Amino acid sequence: MAGIGHNSGQVDVPGKSWRTHVWTRARKDLMPTLPVEVVRLRVRRAAELGLPYKTYAGIRASTGHDLIGFLFSNNALRVLREGQPLPVDRAGKLTGLVRTTCTGVAHKPVSATHLGSLAGLSGAHAAPAFSDSWAAMRDRMRVMITAEGHPADRFVIVGDTAFEREWAEAARTAGYLQAEQFFCG
Repeated sequence: MAGIGHNSGQVDVPGKSWRTHVWTRARKDLMPTLPVEVVRLRVRRAAELGLPYKTYAGIRASTGHDLIGFLFSNNALRVLREGQPLPVDRAGKLTGLVRTTCTGVAHKPVSATHLGSLAGLSGAHAAPAFSDSWAAMRDRMRVMITAEGHPADRFVIVGDTAFEREWAEAARTAGYLQAEQFFCG
């Protein structure tokens, strides 16, 4: 038997439609109405970054800044061995990006030198070790990002593993995208 304050599983409680209306209205009032020209500029920028507008708008709304670039793990780029070329679909997407910094992050056995030499990347850095502490991982990722000369919240990490997702959290980047979401989405 349910105790006091429990709705006994009833979804349709009195006042639900009013609360829904109030929350919907509050959310609408919170979100600014952008002029059409600003929306057009942002749609164009999303295309330059190779992102769907909805993804770009969400990242931009959460940080308040435009994106400058991406950090790609070698896993996301599907470069898993030293000397392996960049797959054609990945290379095509990277070379199609406009006004965007693309930097690689190399896990062993792939070296930063090899990854940085691939088409579409402006350079690469060695990835944090799996044994690094959270603070060491954060510091290493921040050094990579600030080497580009910009704040971390202007970059998105594109990866393929949970460990790489932690990089985004540790460095406080603008976000994290799964490789399939970026390259195939």
